[in-house]
Amino acid sequence: MSLLEKLLGKAGKGTFDPEPYRDAHPRRSAVVRQAAGLLLEYPDEELVHLVPALRDALVEAGADTAPVEELFAALTDRPLTEVQAEYVQEFDLSKRHSLHLTYWTDGDTRRRGEALAAFKEIYRAHGALPEGTELPDYLPLVLEFAAKVAPADGYELLQRYRPSLELLRLALRDDGLPHAGVLGLVCSTLPGVSPEDKQTVMQTAGYGPPTETVGLEPYSSRLLPVHERNAP
Repeated sequence: MSLLEKLLGKAGKGTFDPEPYRDAHPRRSAVVRQAAGLLLEYPDEELVHLVPALRDALVEAGADTAPVEELFAALTDRPLTEVQAEYVQEFDLSKRHSLHLTYWTDGDTRRRGEALAAFKEIYRAHGALPEGTELPDYLPLVLEFAAKVAPADGYELLQRYRPSLELLRLALRDDGLPHAGVLGLVCSTLPGVSPEDKQTVMQTAGYGPPTETVGLEPYSSRLLPVHERNAP
């Protein structure tokens, strides 16, 4: 039994039990997750200067950079103040693009507190409890943990909350935000396929955070109709 299962039990509404961890391309997955975590953070001058290095690292690891080229262009071709203002509007002031995985499954409910505590316990077990005020289910934190600290437990967190990743990806895509490609790249490091459209997700998992303690219905993305597998 995995640590996450010991803490939370079997996957409940809005999540599903991951398959046992195995990754034919662990280095590529690590680079993708590390790069994605950086690209989902608040954009600053340091991130803009990192764009060439991030592209080179992805290419060297054998990852497809096409999904994130639009975001690379936005970071380097547009005024930074404009990119920052858009980020604040879309990620900080709007819950539609929440980067907190348990928000999509539990909203602002008491059950969410149990899930957040489980994230903390997993970090603590690896001596990697994050500092600062950010909640432990913040996606860039989870991605860094999976990339640099504990690939197996990080994989389990990401795959268990795969519905959250897919709902966020589709919300970003539907709103025409370049960060959608980042989520697509992250999902390409996980087993299974991504849903083709929001309607498919709505039929199986619901869409958006619940208003009470009832979460989203569980689903496996492996069972969904798809247009094509995300290219790793």
